[in-house]
Amino acid sequence: MVKKTITFFIPIIMVGSALLSLYCSILGETNKDVITKNSDSIFPQHEPYGKGIGAMPGRVVWSHNPDSVEWDGNGYWWNINNFDENIINEMVNNSIASLGGKETAKDGWNSIFTDFNKRKNKTGGYKKGEKIAIKANINGSAVFDDDTSGKTEMSYTNPVLLKTLLLSLVEKAGVSPYDITVYDVSRLFPDYMIEMCNEGILKGVNFVGRNNGISDENKPINWSYEFSGAVNYLPTCVTEAEYVINLANLKGHSYGITLCGKNHFGSFINGNSMRPPEGANLHQFLTKNEMGIYSPLTDLMGNYQLGGKTVLYMLDAIICAPSEGASITIKNSKWKQAPFNNDYTSSIFVSQDPVAIDSVGADFLINEPTVTEYNGVLRNNPNVENYLHESGLISAAPSGNIYYNGNGGKISNLGVHEHWNNPQDRQYSRNLGKNEGIELVKAENSINKGNNSIYGDVNCDNKVTVLDASIVLQKVLNNNFVMKIEEKEQNYFQYADVDINNVLTAADAAFVLQKALNDSFKMPCEK
Repeated sequence: MVKKTITFFIPIIMVGSALLSLYCSILGETNKDVITKNSDSIFPQHEPYGKGIGAMPGRVVWSHNPDSVEWDGNGYWWNINNFDENIINEMVNNSIASLGGKETAKDGWNSIFTDFNKRKNKTGGYKKGEKIAIKANINGSAVFDDDTSGKTEMSYTNPVLLKTLLLSLVEKAGVSPYDITVYDVSRLFPDYMIEMCNEGILKGVNFVGRNNGISDENKPINWSYEFSGAVNYLPTCVTEAEYVINLANLKGHSYGITLCGKNHFGSFINGNSMRPPEGANLHQFLTKNEMGIYSPLTDLMGNYQLGGKTVLYMLDAIICAPSEGASITIKNSKWKQAPFNNDYTSSIFVSQDPVAIDSVGADFLINEPTVTEYNGVLRNNPNVENYLHESGLISAAPSGNIYYNGNGGKISNLGVHEHWNNPQDRQYSRNLGKNEGIELVKAENSINKGNNSIYGDVNCDNKVTVLDASIVLQKVLNNNFVMKIEEKEQNYFQYADVDINNVLTAADAAFVLQKALNDSFKMPCEK
């Protein structure tokens, strides 16, 4: 019996010793990769273009919680019963807090508004009575007719996410629902969405679609490049607003990608009520599929009434479509890359920097096998980022075009553009300790259904031991190896990825080891 016990513990001791050596090595060389990373990227690597914007410059906050989506593939994806409102509400509030560099959503909103106003040479945060226009992406609703049922398999703004954003504005930022207008003047809002976003404390929120949008003929869009097309007018709900929130979708497009930049294709009115961008003759610049050419997306991002008023950018990544015209199914909306692991994206992204958030969105999209499998235009096509280069380098744009803000002012900076170091670590310049560039941070979520697991306890014995560290290391070395936590928890990844950098490495094993040796040690996920 004694011999068996000794025999059993010898490999554990050896593993512990090896992990301890590894841990010391990691501490001594924190700037080096622990294991080889796949640095191959469709987008060319380059230094940050432009300067970061925001209370936390260049910051993009990512909140991911797989418990937020419960769709089994039956019925319409948008059915509100497919989503957990409490979880999505927490995701929104935690993201706002993190974006503002604060502990609470209330303080986060104040930080965000104060920073925005400071850039406009104003003082203080949001003031009661100021109007806010939220640009939603309702592209999949009433595409071909005037049907307002919302009954389509195509994508549009997640109704529950929209509701929780409104709740956060009313409850945390102190905005009256009567001062909020949700708009997309190229589409019609589903009746059920309007109804659910006017319940209780949200009563009074306004919705403006192509059926009731009023053009402000004193505010035409003045492009920075001369081309033929209809005269385009901004809707009064925008021109009368003090602030804009850009609520876009993270999804592919028949031209490559559609994010916050392209969301404003639904922000103007001309003679073509069903297809304003066609009336404006904008698609010619997207179909060229070239780098170094003028981009109307950059023009819209810099327009003084649109990007110039935008206090918050948000990407709806709760369920992502591979293209704007695709019917959303389980097969084409479950992503393969970690931490999604063949599940829904169940995420939101927020930023004050329009270039940074679209740069992060582009990295996720072009590196996701599910998206590129169903979207051949995006596959191996780096030219989809033309507008990001134009925007990041706007003071000396690659096209040679000079961009103005639509009101006579030359634009010198829109935000910062770069790409992550690799698809595993997803680190940008500020993540790597540099003074300029993007910073991608993960918002923490406390709500997990049925969650009584312990961080680092991957063998589910209710304690963190050297054995857990060795199991994490085995998973790093062999991704096909199945940890016991994978069988217990749907969101198992968070219990092994204890340094919360969205990829499992030997560093995670080292942190688990130190926790096993010293219970008072706080792993990054516990701080």
